[in-house]
Amino acid sequence: MGEFVRVEVADQIATIRLDRPKMNAINRQMQRELGEAALTVSADTSVHAVVVYGGERAFAAGVDVKEMADMSYADMAAHSKALQGCFTAVAAIGKPVIAAVTGYALGGGCELALCADFRVAGESAKLGQPEILLGIIPGAGGTQRLPRLIGPARAKDLIYSGRHVPADEALALGLVDRVVPDAEVHAAALAWAATFAGGPAVALRAAKEAVDQGLETDLATGLEIERLQFSGLFATDDAKIGMRAFADKTQAKFTGR
Repeated sequence: MGEFVRVEVADQIATIRLDRPKMNAINRQMQRELGEAALTVSADTSVHAVVVYGGERAFAAGVDVKEMADMSYADMAAHSKALQGCFTAVAAIGKPVIAAVTGYALGGGCELALCADFRVAGESAKLGQPEILLGIIPGAGGTQRLPRLIGPARAKDLIYSGRHVPADEALALGLVDRVVPDAEVHAAALAWAATFAGGPAVALRAAKEAVDQGLETDLATGLEIERLQFSGLFATDDAKIGMRAFADKTQAKFTGR
């Protein structure tokens, strides 16, 4: 759909493909295209799961530093909402999202991976938030999503040091969920996404919203979010199909309604 970001759909799985040679540095145009791609796959009812993939060489080396270097405070104050907005659009996709991480996922690349529900990394992948080495801090969600994922102390270690984390350490930290040979990253992500294809799409969206929204609030409010989502699913065809199939000991064939 765009010059640097395109959407490829097959077997109910959409791949958001980053393609800005050589290292997928995320410039303004790519940010716009990424946000548009996220909205497209989120609205497409034929898509049941999403893979974000940067190709064999690199997931994304970060936000385009050359483009940012001459920006003033006023420039970045005006642009930073748009920068965060495109990442938030990925995080808000109402379907399971898997980041397929090859090579470098640094700075904005790591922040983009954090927007996914799950992360599959190649054995030689490197992840990190090196912004501190430029005299700045993460600005596309790293200071917020990273500590929510791996805890504040571990997140501060990565953010304060700016160091690159190899795949095995990223797995131990909980920064990625699976590590596979480099050549198998995209296939592994697609195979994981395929487990959600044909599933109860409305229930999957409700589960994602309940978890994500509940993490932002206290337990009592989170439980109320869960209760409302849970109750609302009893108005769906899929709930009737699923419970009827359970009672009949048959395989449920969900419709996504």
